Amino acid sequence: MLLLGATAVAHSPYDAGVRQVAQLSSRLAYLFSCLTVVWGVFAATGWVGRLSGRPAVRGAHLVLATFTIAFGVLHAAAFLLLTDADERFGPLLLTVPMAGGGTVRWAAGIVGLELLIAIAVTAGLRNRVAGYRRWLRFHQLGYVAVGLVVAHSWLGASANGHLDVLWLAGLTVLAPAVLVCVLRFVPSRVLASAGLIGG
Repeated sequence: MLLLGATAVAHSPYDAGVRQVAQLSSRLAYLFSCLTVVWGVFAATGWVGRLSGRPAVRGAHLVLATFTIAFGVLHAAAFLLLTDADERFGPLLLTVPMAGGGTVRWAAGIVGLELLIAIAVTAGLRNRVAGYRRWLRFHQLGYVAVGLVVAHSWLGASANGHLDVLWLAGLTVLAPAVLVCVLRFVPSRVLASAGLIGG
């Protein structure tokens, strides 16, 4: 945490609750970011489109992305509510990477969340602002954004001493997301020859 004062203040019960909200929201944002990227690949490739139809698959992707952003914003906003003098975060520190003594792990989370928000905004404007191809290229930066969020989560868990407790759950959610993303960029003829998709 950012140190703003030299005096050590005992953590208040209020701040303990705020920290719990920050931890829970960060874990939920991590979970939903991995689910969003997996479901986004499903929507783009049509791998599960036959189960419920393309509009339902895209709608589910939108809902998962909304949860990701909502929990990410809640995670960041929780730090504004801390009252301990030695752990105060300001709006500048939470919105500008590396500002005011920020760390690389905070910067990864800030850039990842801001990129996810920008992608969500442009998704609603895709037909008005830019052509489909340009929008799609920008939308594919979601892979980078989720990678930054994942890096922020792992570095944060390590710095806060929670990695030994959370690593298995983190890998359980991350492994399928990475696998599906890798498969997304494998040529379809290779997937068909391996029997993963219909030829």
